[in-house]
Amino acid sequence: MALLVIASCQLMVVLDITIVNIALPHIQSALDFSTTSLSWVVNAYTLTFGGLLLLGGRAGDILGRRRVFIFGVLLFALASLLGGFAQNSGQLLGARALQGVGGAIASPTSLALISTTFREGPERNRAFGVFAAVSAGGGAIGLLAGGMLVEWLNWRWVLFVNVPIGLLIVLATPRFIRESERHPGRFDIAGALTSTAGMVLLVYGFIRAAQEGWRDALTVASFAGAVVVLAAFIMIERRSKQPITPLHMFADRNRAGTYGIMLCLAAAIFGMFFFLTLFVQDVLGFSPLAAGLAFLPVSAVIAVGAGLASRFLPIYGPKPFMVVGAILAAAGLAWLTLTDVHSTYAGSVLGPMLVFSLGMGMEFVSLTLMALSNVSTPETGAASGLLNATQQVGGSLGLSILVTMFGTASTNEANRQVPDFLRQATPAERIRFEQTGQLPKPWSDEVLTAGVSAAFIMAAIFTAVAALIALVVIQVRPSDLERLKGGAGPGPM
Repeated sequence: MALLVIASCQLMVVLDITIVNIALPHIQSALDFSTTSLSWVVNAYTLTFGGLLLLGGRAGDILGRRRVFIFGVLLFALASLLGGFAQNSGQLLGARALQGVGGAIASPTSLALISTTFREGPERNRAFGVFAAVSAGGGAIGLLAGGMLVEWLNWRWVLFVNVPIGLLIVLATPRFIRESERHPGRFDIAGALTSTAGMVLLVYGFIRAAQEGWRDALTVASFAGAVVVLAAFIMIERRSKQPITPLHMFADRNRAGTYGIMLCLAAAIFGMFFFLTLFVQDVLGFSPLAAGLAFLPVSAVIAVGAGLASRFLPIYGPKPFMVVGAILAAAGLAWLTLTDVHSTYAGSVLGPMLVFSLGMGMEFVSLTLMALSNVSTPETGAASGLLNATQQVGGSLGLSILVTMFGTASTNEANRQVPDFLRQATPAERIRFEQTGQLPKPWSDEVLTAGVSAAFIMAAIFTAVAALIALVVIQVRPSDLERLKGGAGPGPM
């Protein structure tokens, strides 16, 4: 029951990243977002989530993990309620950012609770397997749930649904989860603020570049500001006695490699969900419910990959699953680059999506175990927060890079399509184009598809880099395998 409560929280937090994706076309029309600025509906959540995860993990270590867990879930539910009632884009983005704060408090604490609740060895391996399957597969479940809510109710319910789920988790937590030992310490507020501000500036720079170009003054200023603020963050962490990001954790090559792999893979999976959701609804013409059902096989195959990894990790170690998983993910994304306006779901989307999902299922279990192996109890929250932070920051940063690729490629394609459109357009269509600057179908489908294909090329490069890191950096010793089997193998993993 403790695992059920913890996994339910993680499912709610992860699910919220993609449950909103399915509603993006409806949010765009209801609150007047452009296609490139629409990514902020995702990024407003993931940036505060990723930027404050380390502070959330530290809060659990100092104040008690169960107490902090409950507070984070309550804040997440409140922000979801506010977002559901949003009347304009600013209100929605503010609520999404507040959701990220709640998720940043609850998520690392839930992962740390697994480490302190289950014994090292097969028992903890299985618990991590469930947690990793939920983390990776929750995205596809979110698309299905979002499709049903948008189809049967409206887009606001993709936010309202978190309220009853959050309240149930809060009521169940004191009954099934015991409070953890509190460790003395203080909060690194300066580190939390500079890390979050630096990432916001960096992501904004990429999104601004997609809209206004790389030479735009605000684009250049954003990148310059990001460099300065992130450099200040590193200096603060080096001098802090109790940093929000314990830099010594990167001294272990396996753990540092794990964080690098997670950064790359998160960028790929966020992009896959974001752009495929737009493609199947705008080009293939799927309804929100049909789009959600289209992603349902992703969860099943991720669960298969996670199950295989959990079962054979004690025998082969995590490295083979890291390498093979990243290669499969890269192959699936490379396959998706072949989609065009004539593609079908069964012929061009389902196959590569399943290959990608199998690889991601293998990856998430291996990465979770590797990142938390041989971490001292007082730093479990910080280690779990750092893993989650790399996932969310990688997703936000990666999505902003992919949106930039999408914007550049779609703009170039639009310039090629406009002459053909003007030759065939009626006078009414010409007037509408002059007013909105938007091409109608089928020309708009060509533009969107060109942008999506370019984004998948970059996503495939991200996963190829992850495979290279796993192959070159990760090292597993016989003593590490003993620990996975429940033995007392010495030495860090």
